[in-house]
Amino acid sequence: MIDYKKLIVFQKFHMNAMLIYDLTDLFPKHEKSGVISQIRSAAVSIPTNISEGCGKFTSRDFTNFLRTSLGSAQEAEYLSFFSLSRKYLKKEDYDKIYLLINEIKAMLISLIKKLRTNK
Repeated sequence: MIDYKKLIVFQKFHMNAMLIYDLTDLFPKHEKSGVISQIRSAAVSIPTNISEGCGKFTSRDFTNFLRTSLGSAQEAEYLSFFSLSRKYLKKEDYDKIYLLINEIKAMLISLIKKLRTNK
């Protein structure tokens, strides 16, 4: 088992989830069960899947959870873009989220590739 809290990719996604929670507190209240719920769910799903995958016994199982995290990262990225388009997010806040998500996606892809070659 891997200590997920020591993984840089987990730490960055955790920071991203915290940022998204803080920023969505400023969204219109009528979006509580809409985009707020969806973007928060996607943001939290990413580090949750990483931590769950770290508890698995094979690199193949871990890789599957990392791929799920990658899908959730894509979802969070789109929902951030949607929020910018609806003017729920300021451009500079969107840019922070976008850059962080894309940095982390690159890290996830690299980790997935590494696990595949170390079978």
